[in-house]
Amino acid sequence: MRTPAQNAELALLLEVAGTPKPGNVDREREYPDLRFEHFLAGAVGARPGLEDAADGAPVGEAFERAVRGMSDQSGGNTQFGALLLLTPLVRTADALSPENAAAVAGDTTVEDAANFYRAFDHVDVYAGDLPDDADALDVRRGSDAVPDIRDRGLTLYDVMAESADYDGVAREWVDGFERTFRAADRIADADGPVSARAADTFLWMLSREPDTFVAKQHGTEAARSVMVRAQEAREDGPTLVDAFSESLVESGVNPGTTADLTAAALFVALERDEVEV
Repeated sequence: MRTPAQNAELALLLEVAGTPKPGNVDREREYPDLRFEHFLAGAVGARPGLEDAADGAPVGEAFERAVRGMSDQSGGNTQFGALLLLTPLVRTADALSPENAAAVAGDTTVEDAANFYRAFDHVDVYAGDLPDDADALDVRRGSDAVPDIRDRGLTLYDVMAESADYDGVAREWVDGFERTFRAADRIADADGPVSARAADTFLWMLSREPDTFVAKQHGTEAARSVMVRAQEAREDGPTLVDAFSESLVESGVNPGTTADLTAAALFVALERDEVEV
């Protein structure tokens, strides 16, 4: 039987193996500086931090270690957002549920928030244009933001709540991982190879809600356009899905938040023994 950390690592591997996954790296599509192998190495590197989470380490500490290990490859940021979702889920794997995952997120501390910011010292993460009043919380400051976090007494949950309006991963923390568990149910109820179920669930999620990473990079209208195109691709079948995938890669449009949610959903389905690999 796999441990929670092993299931989390496997979830990261299965997520990137899902094909086609429009706009994201998969077995058949890569970006010049971000390749399939980088995601494999990132998943393996993150394992020690995920093991810390499973062993009961504070969420921020485990997350920072997972990101540090993930970044030990030449592609840069591969799974930062996925690890931010996975860490509290792994932390509560012995009683995995939306309520317990939400409780772990809600019980985070100021030190967890400090370690969250320290994680940004290991890898560049695209933050987009932040609200004018969010300068002190700008993640691009990395560990330089820690004194402000301490002065304001912000927990990691507080930081996520500040970002929930424009960041889909943060919104999961605030909303009790609602989309994650809903997607896990869909993966569990589907048939076929798990990586194919993951790719189908990715497209399903993309068709239901604008991807916030696309919105950060290209604007809200672009994110809505991608959502509509995902709906059309799902209705018209594999040929259009492949064409949609190619066009997003060519345009540099990467629905990264949806990929992060897919990885988290895979972990939930694996950990609950609802899928076989």
